[in-house]
Amino acid sequence: MNGTADSACTPGAFNPDVSQDTIDTTICVSGWTATVRPPSSYTTALKNQQKGEYGEADIPNTALEEDHLVPLELGGAPRDPNNLWPEPRTSAGSTDPGQAAEDKDKEENSLKRQVCAGTISLAGARQRMLADWTH
Repeated sequence: MNGTADSACTPGAFNPDVSQDTIDTTICVSGWTATVRPPSSYTTALKNQQKGEYGEADIPNTALEEDHLVPLELGGAPRDPNNLWPEPRTSAGSTDPGQAAEDKDKEENSLKRQVCAGTISLAGARQRMLADWTH
């Protein structure tokens, strides 16, 4: 496992409610992602289905995080299976440092701050996530 999403299985998808024009009422509002985050019952069931597609059937669920390729913080589609995949966690020893859920979280938070500060466009931040986290 290299820690990135297979672009054929997980190409990414966007929330149609989030655009450059709506960031001040969506992603740049503290706590907004909690209003769109799917329940763990949904993501765990999807993780169990996708683990086989990713060759991770033998990896325990605790070593994987069902993650949004385009993060909710950047207006990723909350429930679209094209935007979710079983991402390895460094803390579980399932991938190399620098390519795991914890590392992706740092990048998405940094990009969200930049989008909200106006130093990068929403489209630019989304493209960077897709480039950095797919193979």
